[in-house]
Amino acid sequence: MMNKPHAPWWRRLLGSGVGPNPLGTETPEIAPESSPNSDAPLLAAEHATPTDRRWMTRALELARQAAARGEVPVGAVVYDTTTGEQIAEASNTRQQSNDPTGHAELLAVRAAAATLDDWRLTGCTVVVTLEPCPMCAGMLVNARVGRVVYGADDPKAGACRSLFAITTDTRLNHCCEVVAGLEAERCGRVLTEFFRQRRHEQRAARTPLRAQHNDHNAEAPDDA
Repeated sequence: MMNKPHAPWWRRLLGSGVGPNPLGTETPEIAPESSPNSDAPLLAAEHATPTDRRWMTRALELARQAAARGEVPVGAVVYDTTTGEQIAEASNTRQQSNDPTGHAELLAVRAAAATLDDWRLTGCTVVVTLEPCPMCAGMLVNARVGRVVYGADDPKAGACRSLFAITTDTRLNHCCEVVAGLEAERCGRVLTEFFRQRRHEQRAARTPLRAQHNDHNAEAPDDA
């Protein structure tokens, strides 16, 4: 009998879903079903390399740094698939830069292309803590990235398998090898804690305003 996979971070945040897999495997909840036009992503528990794991640890550090700046905590690393050497890294900067394209993987790929002086990154692996969105998935295809390794699934914007399968769509002129669910639990936890803290701060900011409004109403004279 197959073990029931652990609930992803977003389902636990919503208060539903199953508990952690007792074996602690990294099998994501979303089944890697392939469509007629795309190949299924590979599961991290079986296909992630030690180098992938090492750079995912660094990507998580970058994600936490982003959270400290008030950015959505996503980090990314680009490394040479053959040598394992890092080429570039980045984290989200959208809030600080007011740039809607300020996603970690896009910035990291842009920096890697500049370092290599080549827009084709077929010999590179991109490690990112959150499943790329449609914008970033399209960029990864256009950059001819060889491998994409990501952590937590994104049920609202994921474009590697959750909503779309852009990175493995065989109708396009390039397909990436995708490894899904590496350190999904840890990647999801960073996101969950960030949004929980942000909601707490937003509620705290509204409380004085509500109290001030109530005081004003209490002082106002009744209509004659």
